[in-house]
This record gives sequence, C-alpha cells and structure tokens, in this order.
Amino acid sequence: MQIQWYPGHMYKAGKEIKKTLANIDLIIEIIDARLPFSSENPKLAELRGDKPCIKLLSKSDLADESITQRWQQYFEQQRDVKTLAISSFQPEKAQQIPNLCRKMLPHKRADKTINVLIMGIPNVGKSTLINLLAGRTIAKTGNEPAVTKMQQRIDLKNGVVLFDTPGMMWPNVENKNSGYRLATTGAIKDTALKHDDVAFFAAEYLLEAYPEAVMERYQLESLPKNEAELMDAIGKRRGCLRAGKQIDLDKTAKILLAELRAGTLGAISYETPEMIEVEMAELEIIREQKAAKKASGKKKSSRKRR
Repeated sequence: MQIQWYPGHMYKAGKEIKKTLANIDLIIEIIDARLPFSSENPKLAELRGDKPCIKLLSKSDLADESITQRWQQYFEQQRDVKTLAISSFQPEKAQQIPNLCRKMLPHKRADKTINVLIMGIPNVGKSTLINLLAGRTIAKTGNEPAVTKMQQRIDLKNGVVLFDTPGMMWPNVENKNSGYRLATTGAIKDTALKHDDVAFFAAEYLLEAYPEAVMERYQLESLPKNEAELMDAIGKRRGCLRAGKQIDLDKTAKILLAELRAGTLGAISYETPEMIEVEMAELEIIREQKAAKKASGKKKSSRKRR
C-alpha cells in the first residue's frame, strides 16, 4: 500500500513553514511513540538545516516503554537532536519543554525570546500539547486528523513563542509498511483506506510481536496460525456475524483498529530501529530498480524518435 494524501491546506502549510523558518531558533517535532520513524516528516532534516530539534514522542503510555527508549537513543545520535517521551497522563513532563529549549540554545540570552516552530503529522497530539503548555485552550483538538488548518503564533509568556502549523503529511509515503502503520494508529483518515486491509496488516504484526497480548485480550486458548485465523477468532468473540454465520470482516476490522488505537491490548510499538533499517535498505533497492527502469524507458523512447 502506497499512501498519497496531501490536502490543499497541507501544501499551503509546507510553503508557510519555509517562510517562517528564517525567524525560528528551534524546531519541535511531535512524533507518535508507537511508530517514531513512520510518523516523523522525512523532509524535516532538509528543512531545519542547522537548527536544533527536539523530538517529542507523544502517546508514550500507549507504546512499549523499552522500545521507546531505544528510539530515543537512536534519534539522539543525530546532530543537535534531543528527545522527550510524553503522554497526556504525565502533564508535568511537558512542563520540561521550555527549559529544554533554553538548554539547546546556550548562546541565546536569557532575556531574549526563543521562537519555536512546532510541527507533527495529523492526530499526533500537537494541539493537546499546545493547550497544556499555554495553560488554556488555544488549539482545537479532535480525534479526526487535520483539525488545525492555519498557522498560529502562541506566546507562552515564559520567553518562548510557539509557531504552530497544521498537521502536515508529506506527498507520498514510500514505505508501504509505514503507510499501514500510520493507518493503524488513525493518522490517516479512515475514508482513505480499507479497514480490513489495514486490520490484516495489524493482525499479522500482533501475532509476531505481541502474541500474549492477543491471547489475553480475546481470551483465546491457542494462538491463531495466521492473521486470517486471528480475524476470524476476533469476529466470533465480538459477535461480528453475517447471515450463515459468516464473519463480517469490515465490522471485525473496525473493532480491532478501535481497540488498538485506544490501547486496550496494552502498550504496543509498531516498529523498532532495527526493523526500519531493514525496510529502508529494501526501499533503496526498489528506488534503484525504478530509476533503472525509467532510464531504460527513456533510451527506448530516444531510439524510436531516431
């Protein structure tokens, strides 16, 4: 599955960000702790240049803590990058952010305002964090992606000014697994995909990575052999039956995805640094093959014109 989803306001947001960056001291990117790589904007490294960056791993209460720590170590190997795992259940952690901004800009005088650009994909918890930092409701929140549609300037009254941006996806999610993971967590609107397709992907991963959680949640006596058997078992447990006792896959898929997003199966992470290294190596081979095919096509076209 290759996701292509780029609403007009997101294209406009990308242009506005480039204009704003000239006056920005530091960038905060909020990423989903359950899928830190898939939820980070691949264009950010290019956009930020030499500006320091804080990566906030949101919804950390829904993610596997040990894997989150590995991701923090992975990101902090990069130049001028610090990380902080946050969740709505630990608001005190978010209060560390202004001080962390100061620490990352040691040459900035204490009486000078720090301009911070905050960005993240849709539905990653950006608006909730802004409201928490500001101590009042400023940014609109919601479970649907792409709620914020205009850039906002927010003075936190502590020497830090936030420049908010709409939750911005990039034009094309190349890694098909990243596309599925984003869909599993609800970062992509459900109208842009098939529930059963995404649920089968999630079910396959759960069987491999979190078999105990699956058996406990759905009260299974034995572990299903594959994702089809797991979906069948969930459908029966949840009473998702059509006429003739056939499993209603769409209804079953919606239930599984809703429970995953709510964290009812426990703390789950959908990717590790090691998994991503393998996937990106495979993606690079695909890119090279596409480039070679394109070059070959151009040669054939040139010969025909002769």
